[in-house]
Amino acid sequence: MAQLIDTLYEWLSFLPQITKTNILEIIIIAFLIYEILVWIKNTRAWTLLKGLVVILVFALIAWMLKLYTILWIMQNVAFVATTALIIVFQPELRRALEQLGSRNLLTNLLPFEGDREAESRFTEKTVNELVRASMELAKARTGALMVIEREASLKDIEQTGIEIDGLVTSQLLINIFEHNTPLHDGAVVIRGNRVTAATCYLPLSDNGDISKALGTRHRAAVGISEITDSLTIVVSEETGHISLAEDGKLTRVTSPEALSKALEVNTADNADQGRRFRIWKGRQKDEKKAETDADE
Repeated sequence: MAQLIDTLYEWLSFLPQITKTNILEIIIIAFLIYEILVWIKNTRAWTLLKGLVVILVFALIAWMLKLYTILWIMQNVAFVATTALIIVFQPELRRALEQLGSRNLLTNLLPFEGDREAESRFTEKTVNELVRASMELAKARTGALMVIEREASLKDIEQTGIEIDGLVTSQLLINIFEHNTPLHDGAVVIRGNRVTAATCYLPLSDNGDISKALGTRHRAAVGISEITDSLTIVVSEETGHISLAEDGKLTRVTSPEALSKALEVNTADNADQGRRFRIWKGRQKDEKKAETDADE
């Protein structure tokens, strides 16, 4: 048995020794490659990637057949093509950086915004008011756009509108989106149980997969969901249909129960995500609670 082990060591002696640092680097590189592929899959770059694979296969065939003239042309064109691709896909690259910044990695690890976590949670009353307002607006075929803030801050979106800072009620939302009123044009931003701003401007999505039958309101809802983790309720003025925009995708909502369930699930996920990395803050709260119980 010992001789067999020694033989295996001799066979594997040509391999470099793998350290903990190497394993960490492999994990990080694998994660980055996975994130890049996911990002490419959700953008126009997916078509570009398939085109690049075709070019690489062609280059491999040219190398195997020793077509040196074609290889020389491809080498000289490669630098210019790379620069052109950066210019063409500038919006996608900018959106990727915005999504990276909106994840708030540092603020999830450090309890700098502990009060904001409590403010961003829904109550059951707020969910009911949002559902009631959405259904009434859909019944009257009044267009509406309600952006619900989650982990990523929407302060820059609020600055494009008018400050409201009112409690979320169905009456307030219906009055805001009523035709021929000063606040009906644009989106409202909702943080926790309060409407913080109205008539806000949202970035439009340039996703070519969005149906041409959908108007600017739906494209704006998808646009804000592409660069933040917000959840947006859209009411169509033409059809009265209700949709939810999240992570760059638009989902049709067919009943009040479905909308209520979606809001409750998403707000529950938001609260869990906010607590996931706040280890020190949770420990401090538990210590304070234990001290209070001991005093009593």
